[in-house]
Amino acid sequence: MRKLIIDTDTGSDDAVALIMALKSSEVDVLAITTVCGNVPLELATKNALMTVEVTHAQMPPVYVGAGKPLMRDLVTAVNVHGEDGMGDSNLIHPILHSEPGHAVDMILDLVEKNPGEVEIITIGPVTNIAFAILKKPETMKKVKRIYSMGTAGFGPGNTTPVAEFNVYVDAESYSIMMKSGIPITIIGFDVCLGEAAWNREDMELILESQKEEAVYAVQCNRCLLEYNLQARGEHFVDLPDAVAMGVVLWGDIVLEDKLCYCYVCTTEEATYGQVVINDGSKLAISDGFGSNLPNAVVCKRIDHQLYKQRLSSLLIR
Repeated sequence: MRKLIIDTDTGSDDAVALIMALKSSEVDVLAITTVCGNVPLELATKNALMTVEVTHAQMPPVYVGAGKPLMRDLVTAVNVHGEDGMGDSNLIHPILHSEPGHAVDMILDLVEKNPGEVEIITIGPVTNIAFAILKKPETMKKVKRIYSMGTAGFGPGNTTPVAEFNVYVDAESYSIMMKSGIPITIIGFDVCLGEAAWNREDMELILESQKEEAVYAVQCNRCLLEYNLQARGEHFVDLPDAVAMGVVLWGDIVLEDKLCYCYVCTTEEATYGQVVINDGSKLAISDGFGSNLPNAVVCKRIDHQLYKQRLSSLLIR
């Protein structure tokens, strides 16, 4: 069975992704590691613990990780996900506790014990991953693959005109990961919008099941729904982390991906957090990749309907 570590800054879309993995019979979730991002670290940890409790499926240990980005002050998304990151709906009162030991050390330990087998999915800033690479780069080269919900893909940013949130919070760490030589698959924000998002009918269907974890998945996204209603005037919930988890669990939903060279911008404030993606297309000045070898597989299109069908079926099962 596939062995998975989930690194999360647990906000409301992270929670849906966690439920998906925990209920899946295709993966063994070895650990959940928490990082600051959507919310400060303590809240991210409480939200992860509560999600494990509610799901009543796999019960992996939860380890606490980095409480601040590598080089910058923390930027959160509480304006989108709520002050608690989970819709401010009084859902978060976990009985479970995190395990002793730092998330970075636990990642390294699990990779050492399972060389070439561990897949890591990062659904928040990758600070823990960068620390692990800096601490023991040779150990991290034994990671089978990293799946990253990060970058704007081939579209505009969601935090600045060019930067996606998970990268923007800690672009220095993302750059370290991209230069690590570890096999990486990127699921950008661009493939997580439109038909991939929950609409009113999707959410009503899930709520009708009355399954505890399914209802929780919708309720914790209440603030995100309100944000989208105010910002765009549309009734939808975009779930980038759930889409990324869908790619991990169901590779056949990917309709198109490309080997790309990805460069992370960290120095110019206006472009901080942008990831420039070169898919090898012939350019006027630089022919294809030029001297830069590809360092990631980037998803370009997914089967939205198949993804949502499987997500709904998994939640209400």
